[in-house]
Amino acid sequence: MQAVMNEADLAVFLEREFPQVTGDFAVERLTDDGIVMRLKVGDRHLRPGGTVSGPNIFALADVAVYLAILARIGPVALAVTTNGSVDFLRKPEAGRDLIGTARLLKLGRVLAVGDVLIRSEGMDEPVARANMTYSIPPKR
Repeated sequence: MQAVMNEADLAVFLEREFPQVTGDFAVERLTDDGIVMRLKVGDRHLRPGGTVSGPNIFALADVAVYLAILARIGPVALAVTTNGSVDFLRKPEAGRDLIGTARLLKLGRVLAVGDVLIRSEGMDEPVARANMTYSIPPKR
């Protein structure tokens, strides 16, 4: 499906609708089947032991799939996560941003399914893999 929102549109949407997380995430680029997102890792994202916390890794996956969907259907703020799972594969590097590469596996009228591979910036091995399902509200 062709994108109807570009990277700048998505950044404006995120800032307007979710100002509480605007500084944490950045849209790197849209891809043919998804999006690449960045979590700007700071001290507040770390847990004891100097690693990025699980909730922040989940948030990156969730935001990435959400924006990948919106890039294709437009600014539907009320699309919601209905399922999400994360496999934590290895410890992320504390001093590096996390990069999430999301791809949409299905984009239907009412459900969308995507997966996300998350890496520490500059590293080849993934630190996590996530699967997310979203419910898309009916058009009015």
